[in-house]
Amino acid sequence: MKILNRTNVAALFLSAGLLLTSCESVQNANNQQKGTVIGTAAGAVIGGVLGNNLGKGKNAPAGAVLGGIVGGVAGNVIGRNMDKQAKEIKETLPGAEVERVGEGIRVTMKENMVNFGFDSSDLTSSAKANLDKLAEVLKNNPDTNINIYGHTDSKGTEAYNQSLSERRAASVRSYLISKGVASSRMITMGVGENEPIATNDTDAGRAENRRVEFAITANEDMIKDAADGN
Repeated sequence: MKILNRTNVAALFLSAGLLLTSCESVQNANNQQKGTVIGTAAGAVIGGVLGNNLGKGKNAPAGAVLGGIVGGVAGNVIGRNMDKQAKEIKETLPGAEVERVGEGIRVTMKENMVNFGFDSSDLTSSAKANLDKLAEVLKNNPDTNINIYGHTDSKGTEAYNQSLSERRAASVRSYLISKGVASSRMITMGVGENEPIATNDTDAGRAENRRVEFAITANEDMIKDAADGN
């Protein structure tokens, strides 16, 4: 299944020298500075290629947000926009894990926030209430693309869990569409049981692994506005 949004498909150049020489300085920079540091260090764009490679392996949402890096002054402007949106999400959904990665945002909503009935892709009432809040933030920030990832624990076969995770991610997308988030902004991916964040040997660990993650990146409009200095 494709995991690249339209912005990431536009990615152009990947510089191995940039990754090697600017890693330390980028890590020490704050979120708003990262775009400028990366862009001026080698004039390179780490785009869809990097996001695609990471997205197929471990940590797919992080791969997607890294895939949105634009760099230069535009990257700095995008970083400020993403800082603002991340703050809004944290304030609206204090139970969610919100992480700024590169020029994007990674949001993890665990089972107690976006949950489903047993062996079901139907959202519970509490899950809908949390998604209602997220939908408002997403609508207030229309110049972003959203990748939605479904995860499961390891109970059941790997093939079944893959299918279940895909249905659950699709269910979240459908609900957000019903709340006014544009369908063109969102794509889904089922990760199945392949990316656990806790042990699958206990009930508590399996509950942590049953989660939904979002990777939020700049779309073409935000990138154009940033490049124009807006």
